[in-house]
Amino acid sequence: TSRKCCPSYSAHQVGYENLTNTSLIMNKSFIATADAPAAIGTYSQAVKVGQTTYLSGQIPLVPGSMALVEGDIEAEIRQAFSNLKAVCEAAGGGLNQLAKVHIFLTDLDHFPVVNQVMEELFEAPYPARAAIGVAELPKGARVEVDGIMVG
Repeated sequence: TSRKCCPSYSAHQVGYENLTNTSLIMNKSFIATADAPAAIGTYSQAVKVGQTTYLSGQIPLVPGSMALVEGDIEAEIRQAFSNLKAVCEAAGGGLNQLAKVHIFLTDLDHFPVVNQVMEELFEAPYPARAAIGVAELPKGARVEVDGIMVG
């Protein structure tokens, strides 16, 4: 007899006999905090699915005033991370629970400042990260940071 390419197995055969249909569905919750800038578009500050939280990008807006922080690139980087931290905390975690960070810069020459600030704000081992050079960011910001938090 010939065997089919993809046989079907019952839940019992693959060890899932204790699972129900509802336990296979992950709950999704939306995170919002007044301690970070309100969304300036059609998105949530963060979305939590199971133990993973997907954080939207944060630019250096001051919560409340929604104006860009005044100062140099270091001030912008610190404010963006402060906003990201506030969303992490609203989701029940903190910066050190970030598994992956994306940093968008309009000038990659500012990357050493990012390293300096991250070294102060994070504990080793540091999260995985990517730095992306972009032509422009919302509201004239020079930096945007987003991340994926686990736990």
